[in-house]
Amino acid sequence: MASIKGIFKNLLDRPGGVPLTGYQKTVKAADARAERVAGLDELPKPGMDDLAEFCAVAREAADRTLGLRPYDVQLLGTLALLDGKVAEMATGEGKTLSGAMAAAGYALQGKHVHVISVNDYLARRDAEWMGPFYEALGVSVGWIGQNSTPAERREAYAKDVTYGPVSEIGFDVLRDRLRTDASEIIVPAPEVALIDEADSVLVDEARVPLVMAGSTDPGNAVPEMAALVRQLVRGYHYEIDEQARNVYLTPKGADSVENLLGVELYDENEPGTLIELNLALHAHALLARDVDYIVRDGKVQLINPSRGRVALLQRWPNGLQAAVEAKEALPPSEKGEILDSITVQGLIRRYPQICGMTGTAVAVSEQLGEFYGLKVAVIPPNRPCVRKDEPDRIYPTVPDKDAALVEEIQEAHATGRPILIGTLDVAESENLAKLLQRRGLEPVVLNAKNDAEEAAIIAKAGERDAITVSTQMAGRGTDIRLGEGVSELGGLYVIGSGRHASSRLDDQLRGRAGRQGDPGGSVFFVSTQDDLITQFVSDERPPAADADGVVRHRRGAYLVGHAQRVAEGVNLEIHRNTWRYTRLLEHQRELILEWRDKVLHGDAAAKALAAADPERWSELPEDTRDETARQIVLHAIDTCWTEHLAFLTDLREGIHLRALGRMSPIDEFHREAVAEYKSLLAEVERRSLESFEEPEPELKRPQATWTYLVQDNPFGTEWDRILRRVTAATRRG
Repeated sequence: MASIKGIFKNLLDRPGGVPLTGYQKTVKAADARAERVAGLDELPKPGMDDLAEFCAVAREAADRTLGLRPYDVQLLGTLALLDGKVAEMATGEGKTLSGAMAAAGYALQGKHVHVISVNDYLARRDAEWMGPFYEALGVSVGWIGQNSTPAERREAYAKDVTYGPVSEIGFDVLRDRLRTDASEIIVPAPEVALIDEADSVLVDEARVPLVMAGSTDPGNAVPEMAALVRQLVRGYHYEIDEQARNVYLTPKGADSVENLLGVELYDENEPGTLIELNLALHAHALLARDVDYIVRDGKVQLINPSRGRVALLQRWPNGLQAAVEAKEALPPSEKGEILDSITVQGLIRRYPQICGMTGTAVAVSEQLGEFYGLKVAVIPPNRPCVRKDEPDRIYPTVPDKDAALVEEIQEAHATGRPILIGTLDVAESENLAKLLQRRGLEPVVLNAKNDAEEAAIIAKAGERDAITVSTQMAGRGTDIRLGEGVSELGGLYVIGSGRHASSRLDDQLRGRAGRQGDPGGSVFFVSTQDDLITQFVSDERPPAADADGVVRHRRGAYLVGHAQRVAEGVNLEIHRNTWRYTRLLEHQRELILEWRDKVLHGDAAAKALAAADPERWSELPEDTRDETARQIVLHAIDTCWTEHLAFLTDLREGIHLRALGRMSPIDEFHREAVAEYKSLLAEVERRSLESFEEPEPELKRPQATWTYLVQDNPFGTEWDRILRRVTAATRRG
């Protein structure tokens, strides 16, 4: 019996295996009450002890205030969210309204709800759009964005439901952690996080650290290194690994550089020159303009690899940002001392209750379960999807693929059918646009260089004769409605110019067509020379093309799928490894914040210092000594924590060298990090007492602070790269 139960449980726990039966019964009960509720002149404020009544009232409220009457499947999505699940709902199925109903439900339970989105635009749009609905249920709503003032933020967080981009909520949390007056705290205690585009926030952005910095300091890249690496030749002076994640000098390259610089590169006691060279070489060889970043307004702006848009406020870590700036002959941006940081994953895990919605959750169900304890509920579409998804069209070379792609676009456009082409990067989108213009076609291009117009551009992509060339994510969050007569032409035609490293991103692109039962079609054009193939299955020999130049052998399709699976496995392992290092830091941060909160909100500092030096305590004016003690201890905590972060950063930079001594880097990192944290506690007490005994203690804090995000370094740390180089040299010896 036990084994049968286990099999049944595993079946239910499979990706997308959350049973909908209970939700469906509730929806059916809500349907039965629809006529009665519709007859009410004034809607009651529903209680949450009867979910069917809540659904019936919420549906009627949406109908009356927004002119949107939720479908049964939208109510299913709402119930899944209220049950703490991630609801997978296809594009165009009404996630925004389902999320608003769930947020209202949590608010009616007396909980503060943060509806977390990927950008300012969606946060403001959805809060304002859903505002009348919330008001009808007696729930208050607000929103924050990048330009919100402290007063506006305080007002928004005081509402029952607050919409905001994940970065801004994270930055507000970091700012609050440095408050020295409890009355200045803005963000309430975390209760419910309802995450829009959950796969993007919880997986794609999960490793991104949000940083609070202070005390300006210029970047440390050496412009001469940028000039030096431009002289190096790939294949002679340096090589790039198969996955394009690492670049290293050949023996001849190392000799050439040592002769030019007059130094010994691989001196472990003096690694600075090698680090500077590696940074410059990575910036030169592995980071491409208009692919990984753009230069706009005299600044290097990173491109989010999962969305193809400018990653606002993001920068690379470990000197790589300054190296790219030197490569582009731009002045180094301010660096500063990190006062505190938190990863997006750490930020979300603060909330006792997490739920989310997205169109592509099943593909990342393993990560959602492993890192957040979340399960996925797959909500069926209101109308069956009739989109026609064609098999990939595979070609031997990139030029062959591009020629066929342009031909396909021209033929489809001749019928008047709207076409949305998803490209992999900015450079490819602009190159394709030029090829189409040579054929007399006029595409609209949406990429990181004009992302401010994203919603307006993508909203018109379904009109007759439209050709839209877009990098990922193709206006995610904005509906593409079909123009007049387009349904008869077959609906929106989505074409991918290549497969992404994640099949989920391909599915998101496909999902732009076939909304709410609309007709549509999709196809991907792939080359066996695409980066996905050459980086992740370079040892596999692709099959030959048929006489017409198309690869039809079934091994071609297998190769593409295999490359994606390898890429997804690599990225998952990177996520796991990053979390292995950061979760200890997150735990230590929780402990230090508990201590800090006791000092900020109570008399812990006064008791500690009065007990440590009663004589000095008695000398202080009675009306000021509690506050004096509080500020002294807070300053010591904050200063020591900043130094602890710097220590852990340096430790992680060099920890991988322990592998040369057959030690486990992660075990060694934990051992030293725990020991250092214990000494931090003693150091806070020592510094607090030292400052307390001074007649006029100097409690200097940064006069200016700023926030930014650090894009997870795709190449590993500098010491990672040194270790690989030393290991390779050892093997050759």
